[in-house]
Amino acid sequence: MLKIRSLAVASLFVLTIAHATLVHEKFSTDPALNGWQIFGDTNLFQWDSINQNLAVTWDSSQTNSYFYHPLGATFTKADGFCVQFDLKLTDAAATGYFELAIGLCNFADATSTNFSRANGISPNLFEFDYFPDGPNSYGPSIDATLIDASDNFYFAYDTSQPLANGVTYRVVLIHRAGAASIGGTVFTNGQVFTSLPSIAAYGANDFNLDTLTISSYTTTDDIYGDSLLAHGIVDNLAFASPLPVDKVNTLAAGEVQFISDTNWLYTLEQSANLKTWTPAAPVSVGNGTNLVLQATNPPADQSFYRVRADLP
Repeated sequence: MLKIRSLAVASLFVLTIAHATLVHEKFSTDPALNGWQIFGDTNLFQWDSINQNLAVTWDSSQTNSYFYHPLGATFTKADGFCVQFDLKLTDAAATGYFELAIGLCNFADATSTNFSRANGISPNLFEFDYFPDGPNSYGPSIDATLIDASDNFYFAYDTSQPLANGVTYRVVLIHRAGAASIGGTVFTNGQVFTSLPSIAAYGANDFNLDTLTISSYTTTDDIYGDSLLAHGIVDNLAFASPLPVDKVNTLAAGEVQFISDTNWLYTLEQSANLKTWTPAAPVSVGNGTNLVLQATNPPADQSFYRVRADLP
């Protein structure tokens, strides 16, 4: 019996209790009223009040631009945290090799005059990057990227398939407290699209992250001639620290226990092949302490289990 720990999807609220931070934006109301701001080209980010999401243009011909929310604290290698969001692209094409990005940054670094994602002068980032295909492109590539304070790059990535236009993907990026690697999973319809299987451990250098951001990087200073233009929708954007699911203990076949968070909903899921997952028990509300989830009808043969955490 194998247990698998997995984070999955789910008006903004920011919760800070006992060093816990949760930012969750569902775009049901104007995000500008909830502390979200824009740095750079304001035309790249448009709140859609009817569909209750954010329309985003990633245009590398424009200046570095960010739709961002401060986290109210600085997070380092010692912290566990995750970034989650829904992404649906309308179109995305690159010349050469360049990315659209959503994740975490150090705002002072990201807005400094010498910051250049195109030329690799971009410290203190933890983000989802998608490098689409296009003329003379090296894509596609789906990446979780960490850049430490000394500009060292580390990735978890998948170069086997592109993101399809018109499909909603749920992206989950994870850093475990004190870990020397990062992880990520991309879901479609609750099933795993890619688990970003190529993972590189990172070194001893630390990082400092203080802002949740949707990032459109410029290539106007790029020495390689790269460019990118993409349009899409971002929704259900969230940051959480500590992780809503960390260490999971197996008590018996189909029964697990872990420390839960009262802001999350938890579902025990099971699979026979690690590809297709179904609920194994009803949804449980976190109780802030040990939570036990028990499969209602565990199969007679071997099954795989994971705990799914959703924001309400």
